[in-house]
Amino acid sequence: MGIGKRIEPESTTPKKEDKQDKTVFVPEDPKYTFDDIILPERVREEVMNVADYAKNSRIVFEDWGLAQTHKYSKQIGINLYGEPGTGKTMVAHAIAKHLGRKILVVNYADIESKYVGETPKNIRKVFEAGKETGSIIFFDEADAILSRRVTNMTSATDVSVNQTRSVMLLLMNEYQDFIIFATNFISNFDPAFMRRISVHVKFELPDLKCRKLLWEKYIPDKMPLVLPKYILSSRLAEQFEGISGGDISNAVLNAAFMAARHAEHRISEDYFERAVKSILASKTANQKKSNVTVTKKNVSEEYVKKQLGKETL
Repeated sequence: MGIGKRIEPESTTPKKEDKQDKTVFVPEDPKYTFDDIILPERVREEVMNVADYAKNSRIVFEDWGLAQTHKYSKQIGINLYGEPGTGKTMVAHAIAKHLGRKILVVNYADIESKYVGETPKNIRKVFEAGKETGSIIFFDEADAILSRRVTNMTSATDVSVNQTRSVMLLLMNEYQDFIIFATNFISNFDPAFMRRISVHVKFELPDLKCRKLLWEKYIPDKMPLVLPKYILSSRLAEQFEGISGGDISNAVLNAAFMAARHAEHRISEDYFERAVKSILASKTANQKKSNVTVTKKNVSEEYVKKQLGKETL
């Protein structure tokens, strides 16, 4: 029997920590251009102003030397908020295409981890990947990551949520490049994040002109119709308000399947009307509010810091 530590053969079973470090964020080519998107004039103008600001920032900061005199002024964050289906995600891709850059799309599901402390690490990976690849970072459904911090912490999960928000704030402060956020629920944003985002663009449901263009866009030329496409598009645009571009896209698809199921050779206006009415009915049902009341208890900032301990950033 020898003296010393016994050397065991290395196990082929992956360690838990190895599994935790597998998350990789890879940028992609933008899927849309501004030519693909139909927006109200006000929204398009605001979006183009921001896109051109970002495009010209390279000239101002790099070619003209302001990066040396204005070291912490290069960051610009844009938040696209408003009704679902109004083109926010498409616009994020179009901005990246306009700037000639790739886009790093991040959803909360991509960074959230069941392991304590891993979510903040994944957020760091996002910003590192954006910097290394020169990509535009795009947080879709951003309210999930920029939501208000917990004031009445009762569990380790609450502490972890606040820690994640603190890490996100720190990284946003340090990151000197373009970040895009999109959300349907801007009211959920923590005020600290609102202050750090330079521009907020509100997306609206399409007006009559936009609705007509959207119907024409999403009804294919090959689609067999009872009415000429331009007449059908005008009639549907005038008949139905309060619908988004996403609703119109779904309505065209649903109408086509309804007509195909009935072995129709040409699709009548009735199928489109039924499809839209079904969508509107579901949206109305979804908007009904529950009677649940949530009570929040405010605690001091010192208490929060104490709970976060040394991990607070």
